[in-house]
Amino acid sequence: MNQINDLNDLRIFAEVVEHGSFTAAARTRGMQTSKLSRRVRALEEELQVRLLNRTSRSLSLTETGRQFHEHCLAVVAESKAAKDIVDQTRTMPQGTVRVSCPVALLSSGVSAIISRYIDDNPQVQVLLDATNRRVDVVEEGLDFAIRVRRPPLENTDLAVRQLGLSIHILVASPELAARHPAPGSLESLKEWPTLSMANGSGRFAWNLVDTKGQATSLTHHPRLATDDLASLRIAAMQGVGVALLPRELVGDDIQAGRLRHLLPDLASTPGLVHAIFATRRGMVPAVRHLLDALVAGFEAFNEKWYGH
Repeated sequence: MNQINDLNDLRIFAEVVEHGSFTAAARTRGMQTSKLSRRVRALEEELQVRLLNRTSRSLSLTETGRQFHEHCLAVVAESKAAKDIVDQTRTMPQGTVRVSCPVALLSSGVSAIISRYIDDNPQVQVLLDATNRRVDVVEEGLDFAIRVRRPPLENTDLAVRQLGLSIHILVASPELAARHPAPGSLESLKEWPTLSMANGSGRFAWNLVDTKGQATSLTHHPRLATDDLASLRIAAMQGVGVALLPRELVGDDIQAGRLRHLLPDLASTPGLVHAIFATRRGMVPAVRHLLDALVAGFEAFNEKWYGH
């Protein structure tokens, strides 16, 4: 025999010893005394050893029963400890949260939100996968993945929670802007040096809409193309070229005069920043509260930069 068939029998046996009789233990468990006695008898038969000396008036442990009882107490204690851990994770943020997020979104403020959350919740560890590849939340054991997509969102069997909006705007350094006539349209930027997010096609275009929803576009040939928003922001501030960057990433730079907002009536179609996860059922507080923190963080971004 490799293992005991029903570990509940260990708890029952320990309770019989603790209470000193089948009757008292059965009363505590709300079981019939005869049923409880049969469970202990079946355990002895399974082990092929006598654990208790029984008389009409008392119970006592055999030597084997005494040693077995010590191990039963250890099993009961470990079971309670395991249950306590689960109960704690259900009531307060603690444990490990596994998250995936595109590099661009991290640079746009998500990393700051996550850092504040970790600081506010010292019992939580966040394992953050900064990647631009499309991850499989279920296969890779992630609690959730953050994505940004143009609406409408694709159909999925996964649960989705919207976090906020992300809008890209055109910016350039004051020095670069001073070397060119003030642009009156997107087309007027065709003589300016440009920067761009990298893509697999090798073709680069800005597709924007105005305040009335009218679309306009410009094909361009960037001096720098990269999937790192931080590098594009630095290049823009150094006057290398015009860049289309998230408003929440460059808003402070605009206010401080490090960058200038070009063609303020034009912007990208808002992207929906959202989290995807396997299911809402059984979500532990560490995960749920981090999602809440991201929603609150994006609400602050959107209120500051977009006015809604």
